[in-house]
Amino acid sequence: MTFTVRPATPEDAPAVCALLNAVDVIEIGRPETDLSSVETDLTHPEADLPHNSWLGFQAGELVAYGLLWDDSGAERIDIDHYVLPEHQAAGERLLVLMEARAAQRAAGNGADRAVVHFHLNVRPTLDTSLLTRRGWRTVRRYNVLTRPLSPAADPVPAPPPGLTLRDCRDEADRRRAHALIEEAFAEHYDHQERTYQQWLDDRGKGIDWSLVWLASLAGSGDVGVVLTRGDREAMGWIQYLGVRKEARGRGIASHLLRHAFGVYAQRGRDTIGLGVDTGNATGALRLYESHGMALHFAADTWEVTLPAGPAARPDGRG
Repeated sequence: MTFTVRPATPEDAPAVCALLNAVDVIEIGRPETDLSSVETDLTHPEADLPHNSWLGFQAGELVAYGLLWDDSGAERIDIDHYVLPEHQAAGERLLVLMEARAAQRAAGNGADRAVVHFHLNVRPTLDTSLLTRRGWRTVRRYNVLTRPLSPAADPVPAPPPGLTLRDCRDEADRRRAHALIEEAFAEHYDHQERTYQQWLDDRGKGIDWSLVWLASLAGSGDVGVVLTRGDREAMGWIQYLGVRKEARGRGIASHLLRHAFGVYAQRGRDTIGLGVDTGNATGALRLYESHGMALHFAADTWEVTLPAGPAARPDGRG
């Protein structure tokens, strides 16, 4: 059967979404990828689809997909990679192309090596022996946690004394939310600094700013932020929850978490989820589990270090 590779275009979003959901069904038991998230990726100003995206077709069927991100402007390169389990050769073909492009991008950034990361379900459709043969190794684990919601069990809590919340419908508050996230996550593993405009581009068009809240503490100003997404079909989603270092240990994160639970329960959502780095030094995993969140699935960060350089490309893309 004929195997072909070409770059993605924004018009490919429905087909890519269908592939990702087919992978979801195999890996986690149900489809959880929304078309809007794929569209955000494929229309992102930094996507550079002609050079940084790959669609793999077997006899005309889309069986593999890859996307590369160069957020660091240095040695660190991130990729997304998806393949149907019966098409491992296609998955490896895309991986070879993506590694070559990562080495090329790192060289263009002035780095002497490319440190490439991507996230993979712990029970993946990709044969991980393919990765280990090519020098990849796991370096971190992330858990996706979920929790059931109900209006009766999850009322919107009253804030503790001295703490007030406001949403981010105003531009100034969106800028403040960005600054707080950058500060709170600056020391976290895998965090990539983003300008305000880059951060907005990463959010896409579907975000509801009334579901992003800042926490202000009397005498200390803005000390915490929680950014949530109500546009995911499978569940409400907490994308970021951060508290400034000097304000931690006062129950602010717990209140922001319970506030999100309450708001989403009142909106009729029956489940809420988030992703957490299991090695997070702030105790985030313990916090979420103490509030009734439980494992939905786990994913590993895989890493490979490659020498930077304009590696030969069999498809000629550069």
